[in-house]
Amino acid sequence: MIASFIVSFVILALLYYLKRKKVGFGSRVILAMLLGVAVGAFFQGDAIKVGTIGTIYVSLIKMIVMPLVIAMIITSVTALTDPQQLKKLGVKTVALFLATTGIAAVIGILVALVIDPGAGVTFVKDAAFQAREIPTFDKVLLDLIPSNPVNEMANGKVIPVIIFSLFIAVAILIERGRKPEKVQPVMDFLNSFAAIMFRVTKLVIALTPYGVFGLMASMAAKYGFSSLLPLGEVILAVYVACLLHFVITYGSLVTFVARVNPFRFLKKIYPVITVAFTTRSSYATLPVNLEVITKRVKVSEKIASFVAPLGATINMNGCGGLYPAIVAIFVARVFDIDLVFTDYLLIVGSAMIASIGTAGVPGPATISTTVVLTSLGLPLEGFALVLGIDAIVDMARTAINATGTTVSSLIIANSEGEFDREAFNTEVDEELDTKIA
Repeated sequence: MIASFIVSFVILALLYYLKRKKVGFGSRVILAMLLGVAVGAFFQGDAIKVGTIGTIYVSLIKMIVMPLVIAMIITSVTALTDPQQLKKLGVKTVALFLATTGIAAVIGILVALVIDPGAGVTFVKDAAFQAREIPTFDKVLLDLIPSNPVNEMANGKVIPVIIFSLFIAVAILIERGRKPEKVQPVMDFLNSFAAIMFRVTKLVIALTPYGVFGLMASMAAKYGFSSLLPLGEVILAVYVACLLHFVITYGSLVTFVARVNPFRFLKKIYPVITVAFTTRSSYATLPVNLEVITKRVKVSEKIASFVAPLGATINMNGCGGLYPAIVAIFVARVFDIDLVFTDYLLIVGSAMIASIGTAGVPGPATISTTVVLTSLGLPLEGFALVLGIDAIVDMARTAINATGTTVSSLIIANSEGEFDREAFNTEVDEELDTKIA
């Protein structure tokens, strides 16, 4: 264990040295990820404690999510001069999220049918397995309503906090139309608070390479190759589906709808992909995503501040789209249940509905998958077979979710004239952690 700590300390010092030498943020994050995997694989169990560094990083990221969401939602909505624009933005954003989730489910079905991950897998009942209960409609609805905003913030419920922030923003818009002098002090405070939160975000983001190293070292130490082999085809199916969705769906949207160079776009957003992949949390990736969307992709703060927080909660291309579809095909194959075309349509439809309906519920991938399996009448016990590899596939799922939010921000901004195309094409990418001083 001492040897793993010494090696880890040397690597952390190296990462800091590279920062002082002004090596790019993204390059340091990728290097940290590779070194973390190497340390975890070499030291195995002794390297799990190194993951404490990553846990601290994720906690710091979560620390800033709620105040950042409140500040961004209120300032972005109050920046809208036309109330109809808010309605139009909301409809566009949710429609895009649903459409891409549906496409992801179709891709998941096709990949699972080709790879056939359930072939040769024998079901062994796990007595400890308990299926997640699907929340009723009234419970889901009540969970979205902010009965106690402070409590919702403490419990990490983003949707109720967004709704609370929207109420405040709309009230400010109404009062500003009647007595602007009354709300100006509040607006000044909120704008200052938003600026401060951006600065705090930069401070925390600067720690990303070190956090990524700790997270990957712990992950590699916990999951050896031997534990992954039995369900290797499921892992392969998820990663292939994620890659296809990334290339086909996101690539098409970026190339043909936003009309920008997809390789340039990828170069700008890869810090988001890396952080999402290692943290496995859309909420934890949100601050980085906001920075990338505004500073590197050149989307206006007004659009980014509205789309990104929603995307971190209800844009479930990975967790709610392709993953439940793959698991459904897998479980049907294991239990020798034949699915027909209408079943595949039901998978897509239920995945789209579940991605929105379970937005306020913890563990959206588990709930969404449970909804899909239940809608098809498939045995939920089959889900237990893949829970052991959830952390491995969750990295890919989260990376797809976060990337989808970035792509959606670009598409919405382009349609609203809030995308600075010239700056995107000509300006040198801003580093995410070099402007702290």
